[in-house]
Amino acid sequence: MAAESLYEVDDPDRLMDRRLLELLKAMGDHRRLAILRLLQDGTYCNCELGQELGVAPNLISHHLKVLREVGLVRAERHPTDARWILYSLDRDVLDEARALCAGLLDPALIGQRMPVSCQTDDGAACACTAR
Repeated sequence: MAAESLYEVDDPDRLMDRRLLELLKAMGDHRRLAILRLLQDGTYCNCELGQELGVAPNLISHHLKVLREVGLVRAERHPTDARWILYSLDRDVLDEARALCAGLLDPALIGQRMPVSCQTDDGAACACTAR
């Protein structure tokens, strides 16, 4: 079964899974995680992020672009000097990411399903599930 056929096209779970994948892919790099951690302190410009992380400005720009594309990071021009772009976290998107992760990683959501091969004719569990 192809991964694309796991859900109906308009299935809300599929849409949430796609969004979660976008966010996880964007965060799936150690430098991008480091940028997110720095931005938890507040607003930074590109050069400050590069200095903090010891990374070239063009590479910082690349990682910021990835984080901006999924909405985790906002970019705004400096209010008095338009040459500078200031980067900060988007609280709403962080809330969304946290909720999507919680919906997947919540141990309370683990069900009691049992494979058909582990059930007796009367629906009870066979001996293999007692291990």
